[in-house]
Amino acid sequence: MTWWQIVLLTLYAGLEILDELQIYSALNTPVGAGLIAGLIMGDMQTGLIIGASMQLMVLGVGTFGGASKIDATTGTVLATAFSTSVKGMSPQTAISSIAVPVAAIMVELDVLARFTNTYFAHRIDHLIDQEKVNYKAVERNVLYGAIPWALSRAVPVFIALAFGRGLVQTIANALNGDLQWLGTGLTVAGATLPAVGFAILLRYLPVKKHAAYLILGFTITTLFSVLFTNIQTLGAGIATVNKEFSAIFNGLPMLAIALIGLAFAILHYKSIPTNSAATSSPAPENKAAITDTTNDEGEITDDEL
Repeated sequence: MTWWQIVLLTLYAGLEILDELQIYSALNTPVGAGLIAGLIMGDMQTGLIIGASMQLMVLGVGTFGGASKIDATTGTVLATAFSTSVKGMSPQTAISSIAVPVAAIMVELDVLARFTNTYFAHRIDHLIDQEKVNYKAVERNVLYGAIPWALSRAVPVFIALAFGRGLVQTIANALNGDLQWLGTGLTVAGATLPAVGFAILLRYLPVKKHAAYLILGFTITTLFSVLFTNIQTLGAGIATVNKEFSAIFNGLPMLAIALIGLAFAILHYKSIPTNSAATSSPAPENKAAITDTTNDEGEITDDEL
């Protein structure tokens, strides 16, 4: 790992948290971090594998208010960097042994960044309490709050990349040697983490209310996958027999499946009665007649969203 790769990854780690707090572009997500880190490290495929896996893992993870959550983006940056620079470390092993632990540890640094920002908040309160408010100083202190946020990600990433490669290489050698059984287990665990993310997401989505769309999406995806797989197999067989056969069969892109899901979502949205129609209906005489939209099992319904 060269010095300029460490510098670029450190700068990205500091900027991505600011982007998440303000602009919230796709580059501050785990899959975006995998793309950027993969480009910097020269292995975009590994970066996208790790980023997409971490993205799927946190699909159902969210926060309310000022709560902190696991930092899957920073975990993706370090996992991608070490997976591409450390010999013998697969993306799945990097996910389970680096990305997930780092994402969990970063919760503490996230809290530290929030705590440090109270210093600038108190300075702003002091400036406002004065008889003549110094608006320029207030604006500067508001911008100063970005410094602890950026450092909370950039500093640990820099330390890990600059001084942690030897330790990670030693761990990778051990996982491929005497502790190969543990390395195999970490690889399997890393491969199953996206399924855990889907399970968390489905736990809090109104699945029971819209089970039909879930079944349709799964069935359509499976049918098209099987169909195009068979066509590709047939084409490969024909190409083996006839050397002049040069047709290429491409699989169904995920964009097509996403558009099918979008079409069903639009149909469902149009079927929902408008607020005017709902308010024009007479109110029930008995309040007990109003059905409860909550679910005892914790499922969040449309009304709660």
